[in-house]
Amino acid sequence: MPIPAEFFALAKEVNNWGRWGAADERGTLNLITADAVRSAAAEVRDGKRFSLAIPMSLDGPQLGFVPGRTNPTRTTIAHFELYGEDERGIRFNDDAVQMGVQAATHWDSLGHASYDGRLYNGFAVASIDPDSGAGRLGAEKLGAIVGRGVLLDLPRALGVERLAGGHALTSTDLDAAEEAGNVRVGSGDIVLLRTGQMQHLHAGDKMSYCISTAGPSTQTVKWFHERGVAAVATDNLSFEAYPGEDDDVMFPVHMLHLVEMGLPQGQNFDLEALAADCAGDGRYSFLLSATPEPIVGATGAPVAPIAIK
Repeated sequence: MPIPAEFFALAKEVNNWGRWGAADERGTLNLITADAVRSAAAEVRDGKRFSLAIPMSLDGPQLGFVPGRTNPTRTTIAHFELYGEDERGIRFNDDAVQMGVQAATHWDSLGHASYDGRLYNGFAVASIDPDSGAGRLGAEKLGAIVGRGVLLDLPRALGVERLAGGHALTSTDLDAAEEAGNVRVGSGDIVLLRTGQMQHLHAGDKMSYCISTAGPSTQTVKWFHERGVAAVATDNLSFEAYPGEDDDVMFPVHMLHLVEMGLPQGQNFDLEALAADCAGDGRYSFLLSATPEPIVGATGAPVAPIAIK
């Protein structure tokens, strides 16, 4: 089935091409201004720190549904290797890691998705080459991601332990989570969406974690655009609701966020401990440090985000 006209109308409505110049490769991250970072630093009161990354290991969440997106494998490449000739001298241990860049906690770069021959800001699809990688819109172009993080705890707001798989979030859901957390998302904020999906991974049920996901739908796209959100991350594998809300369009939120808006997406963020603390002290905003590894030419990159309250 062809992409419906309603999708293209929404794409035009939220399009940010040229907003930050013809050469821009950071998209909505430009909304994290120096003033926004200074304001975010003021969110720190207690010095509590929460790691939002899942462990990087062979026991990761990937089950092979996305070819090549392999869980990290670690190999020893030096084991007490002697440096120099003195047997009592210093020795080194080193490792190598191989993985899909989107296998664990990660950000998608703006080159991760395209459709209808379109990449963010009108860059040519030929700028992403299978051999040399992303000459445009690569992970290294995202730069520093530090700003005010806001947790929207959807299960808490909707009165459930976790959202059901396939739940397509609406703007009304996001409003309810704001109200429940007594917080307001504003320009330059980095939004973390908790669906409760991470509970499956904690329990070792990788299949449930992978096959059916609650997440953003096209009904939330204008909400993020109008609020001036800088980036969005979820606690699940597919980011958006899967199976999707419309069988005619596969991964429509990816297309709208990454291609039209230039809005980076994060996946596999572990928000459980952070959510428990936010519920305890009633504070759902914090300083978030979430800069991805600057892998040149990659269309995504691992990240170890830290929320500081």
